Amino acid sequence: MNLQQIETFVHVAETGSFSKAAVLLDTAQPALSRQVRALETELRETLLIRTGRGVTLTDAGRRLLEHGHAIMQRVALAREDLGSQRDEPVGRIVVGLPPSLARRLTLPLIDVFSKEMPKARLAVVEGFSMNIAEWLGSGRMDLGLVYTPEPHPQIEVVPVLEERLCLIGPASSLKGRAQIRFEQLSELPLIMPQRGQIFRKLMEAQATLSQVKLNVVWEVSSVPAILDLVRGGYGYAALTDSAMHSHATDEQLQEVPIVGPHVVSTLCLVQSAKKKATPLIRRTSEALRSLSLQYCGSGALPSSS
Repeated sequence: MNLQQIETFVHVAETGSFSKAAVLLDTAQPALSRQVRALETELRETLLIRTGRGVTLTDAGRRLLEHGHAIMQRVALAREDLGSQRDEPVGRIVVGLPPSLARRLTLPLIDVFSKEMPKARLAVVEGFSMNIAEWLGSGRMDLGLVYTPEPHPQIEVVPVLEERLCLIGPASSLKGRAQIRFEQLSELPLIMPQRGQIFRKLMEAQATLSQVKLNVVWEVSSVPAILDLVRGGYGYAALTDSAMHSHATDEQLQEVPIVGPHVVSTLCLVQSAKKKATPLIRRTSEALRSLSLQYCGSGALPSSS
């Protein structure tokens, strides 16, 4: 085994596809296939099952993936430790972004790395806030942006900005409306994420306090799919402004603030409390905070630095 084979296997396993991993690593797909095949031959185990839609992990593959994460973290720590002597951001960092922000922030974040941190490597993973917090606690991720995280002893939280949830619906049905009171939401069919997702939790918590019964007609986890259903006339959604504009720019949809009371979500920068604040982590944290304020709204909260 060598580090290149391990890194290749981890990327293929995480993306679920040789083609996606090839784009991420900027390497030809056949070369990645040869590396994984060599790894399987040496270990005398089948690690991946090739299908028409990508790859799935075998039991042996899942076990190796755990080792692979640990190996890559140790290598990254070694590079960061040596680079920290020069206060230079080097090594590899894994950043988690929620679906409502991933499309808007990934490109500018990669631009920052390519121009300001050329010796560092970035991996961006999309996941819901609850998943990102879990991955940070387990050490699979270094930094993340999450909405209103639950307290966790292994995670450090820094609030960045506040965003109000808005009602999103077909422009024809919300035309001329400047706002909507929370109690009026009971009259509307709502399309919401599954239970446990932060926007759903915030809405349900406020519904309990306001003694309002929400009429959830469809549960869909994908923000783009929710907006497609709203556009198709299947109901209304409650999302932040940044979530809507990350995935919809047409004039078919309109948003109005939810008032009486406002429903507020706090976007936070989170990182593992167990990891040393290396130059790479510090610079990436600064970039995430700056980009969040630039692309996600004006409700900035005071910096703790």
